Amino acid sequence: MTTRQDGKTELSAQLAANLERLKRDFSWPQNQSLVIRNLVVAALKRDAAVLYLEGAADIEEIERRIIEPLVARGPSEFKNADPLDVVRLEIVTHRTGKAAETFDEINGDLLNGWTVLLIEGADRALLFETRGFESRQVPEPIVEHVIRGPKEAFTESAAFNRSLVRKYLRDRHLVAETLTIGDRAASEVTLMYVKDLADPNIVDEVKRRIREVRTDAVTSLPLLEQYIDENPYSLVPNALHTERPDRACAFLLEGHVILLMDNSPAAMVLPITLWSLVHSAEDHYMRWAYSNFMRIIRLLALFVAVLTPSVYIAVSTFHEEMIPSDLLLAIAATREKVPFPALLEVLLMEFAFELVREAAIRVPTVIGPTIGIVGALILGQAAVEANIISPILVVIVAITGISSFTIPEPSLNVTVRITRFILLFAGAFMGFYGIALALACILAYLTTYTSYGVPFLSPLTPHYRSSADMILRLPVHKERIRPHNLNPRDAVRRPERKSKP
Repeated sequence: MTTRQDGKTELSAQLAANLERLKRDFSWPQNQSLVIRNLVVAALKRDAAVLYLEGAADIEEIERRIIEPLVARGPSEFKNADPLDVVRLEIVTHRTGKAAETFDEINGDLLNGWTVLLIEGADRALLFETRGFESRQVPEPIVEHVIRGPKEAFTESAAFNRSLVRKYLRDRHLVAETLTIGDRAASEVTLMYVKDLADPNIVDEVKRRIREVRTDAVTSLPLLEQYIDENPYSLVPNALHTERPDRACAFLLEGHVILLMDNSPAAMVLPITLWSLVHSAEDHYMRWAYSNFMRIIRLLALFVAVLTPSVYIAVSTFHEEMIPSDLLLAIAATREKVPFPALLEVLLMEFAFELVREAAIRVPTVIGPTIGIVGALILGQAAVEANIISPILVVIVAITGISSFTIPEPSLNVTVRITRFILLFAGAFMGFYGIALALACILAYLTTYTSYGVPFLSPLTPHYRSSADMILRLPVHKERIRPHNLNPRDAVRRPERKSKP
């Protein structure tokens, strides 16, 4: 192999040397997506190899139009003397072949779904256009719906999902390792990461936990998440599930790893931080100002969803002096005929709201929204007219429920709902002092919580260098630095833009 002046390396006439270089470029055998088919070109009586990326190329077309003619065509007289011309023009039935002299050209075309044919004694390779990326055959994402951006989502097929990831992220350093779990019914788990970005310690830790799983069968990613969770009794999620391949690729480019399995229409992202859970899939498809505006609303809604009922209980029970006199008289008038204390009143409404929410999820999709709207209206109006609850409480619970719907990650949504009840009881027993004590305990716990070795509140605390994409984000050309809390092997996302002369 020789290197040209432009820095590109030319192919060798030795098949083994060319294969070794391509294996190294694509991290084979770790990267199971690179498929290598060794064969003998019967017409030339020479060893050869066919290479393609699983999920990026059409395997049926490769078998029918490339491999079968190479193996089946026997020796005979050919018009061309060059073995590559013999194969391209007289043997292979695929008519979009071209020759390549450098590994850079081969690597780029492999990532785009082309098939490579290497022949012993030839210092060039043949490339055939065999793109087979999966196109959109599924409905758009259900949970992570966006106005802008792609409308494709993962399905229950891991091979399909790997193809979608490679369609969005055509990087030869993108590795797809396959691990097997399950003693009775074996299942395959695909671990994907960018080799020159992801921290090897994180990759090794994830693989270690998967290999240590000992059970009859693990059939989906939510089950696997519980088996490998380092904090199984914690209310805080330890992984993020996304149904969007574009968002999964965005995490890969930051240095995260993702897991894929059959029967799971989502990718599991590891490790995660609090900021990963509160960011929306559409944040980077909008201009930074509008994106930040929505993030501020989302964070305010998070605090409203957690604190509003407990603050109402604390103020109405222990700290009436904090309420303006006119508002206090109005609240007292609405609660005059209510026979229950404020705590029981809030618990009844919260229970009714959770009941309506659960019913809307479990019933068929067609009537689910109807049950939610009608159930909430009928229950709220009837409860107020029966003097079971006060009107202001209906407003408080409604605002709390709507705020909880703005949380983009379902697992964090559940955490917020449970935390709301904890703070509710703290406010009922000790007022604002109880709420402050409970919040201090929660904050202390979050500062010590880690996800696969990464602090949950980083890069804010402990502080790490990053592109400031936490609470707010900068314009895209300012997001140069990958978050250092993930210890990426390449910390710079893009070089600094030079100032205009």
